[in-house]
Amino acid sequence: MVATDHDEDSFFVRHAYFLGADPYQRLKKALKAEIDPEAWETLNSATSRPFAHPSTGKIAIKVVNHYGDELLTVLDLPTPPTG
Repeated sequence: MVATDHDEDSFFVRHAYFLGADPYQRLKKALKAEIDPEAWETLNSATSRPFAHPSTGKIAIKVVNHYGDELLTVLDLPTPPTG
């Protein structure tokens, strides 16, 4: 999960990705719904979709494994070049 404009206070998920052996079936079952295959392809990836540079200059990434263990890291992004 990615909080694309992290304020170091709250974690608001803006992007979520699902990796592993067969996360599609598990997610489909949990949601009790079909998932559009094209939309699924954007979620079943280790590469983030593009997003605007955060106003805070920080993003947070949270990883949750299949045991429920969580890891959170906050990254300071460099200021984008102007011009």
